[in-house]
Amino acid sequence: MSLELVDLSVDLGGRRIVTDINVLVPDGQFVGLLGPNGSGKTTILKAIYRVNRPASGRILLDGRDLMELPAQDAARRIAVVAQESTIEFALTVREMVMLGRVPHKRGFERDRAEDHEVVAQALARVGASELSHRNFHELSGGEKQRVLIARAIAQQADHLLLDEPTNQLDVRYQVEVLELVRGLGVTVFAALHDLALAALYCDSVHLLSDGRVIDHGPPEAVITASAIERVYQADVVVVPHPDTGAPQPLPRRRRSERNR
Repeated sequence: MSLELVDLSVDLGGRRIVTDINVLVPDGQFVGLLGPNGSGKTTILKAIYRVNRPASGRILLDGRDLMELPAQDAARRIAVVAQESTIEFALTVREMVMLGRVPHKRGFERDRAEDHEVVAQALARVGASELSHRNFHELSGGEKQRVLIARAIAQQADHLLLDEPTNQLDVRYQVEVLELVRGLGVTVFAALHDLALAALYCDSVHLLSDGRVIDHGPPEAVITASAIERVYQADVVVVPHPDTGAPQPLPRRRRSERNR
């Protein structure tokens, strides 16, 4: 099973945002989508979960055109943790996670014993059982991310899309969230802002610049000082992580400051 983007282009507001994107997300792999703000990461993910309609190209799931699948069938295969929750009204944590069961129901079918069991297991898996009766919107950022991942687990999809899952989290929750995701045993395609974390957790990465993929491969081949300078206009030195050897970009001070 795999997710594949073939020559994908997306227009928004009459303007081409991403162009000829080719990405293969192999079964069971954690693949990162990297690039500066405005490079098209979120646009690509929204095309996969059918918020953005492709201008051209195809999105394939196990060789089938994802756009031709019924919405409910697609939701049984692909779960999404977006940058922010679009749900405005008050829900408890348990109710939020129960939304992951919607693709497995018909119409207004009531929650079944099976659904309650799946939700309880999902909350336990992310360490959020004690939050089940709390109001979702009252939670901290790290708690919200764990609950949204629990909702994705309850959805029982075999592909997970993540849009900046560690954004605005402190380092403890960044690591907790990515460790959790890495251990789910599903296929993961994630837009990531932090290059060091991407190098630690991704099997492979795709680097975007101005709406195009300019490089892809294992993190050690893509996350280099020259690539970061080219794409991010940042002066860094890249060193190996002492435990894993994964490339870790470190910012450098301006040369004038270093020479003082």
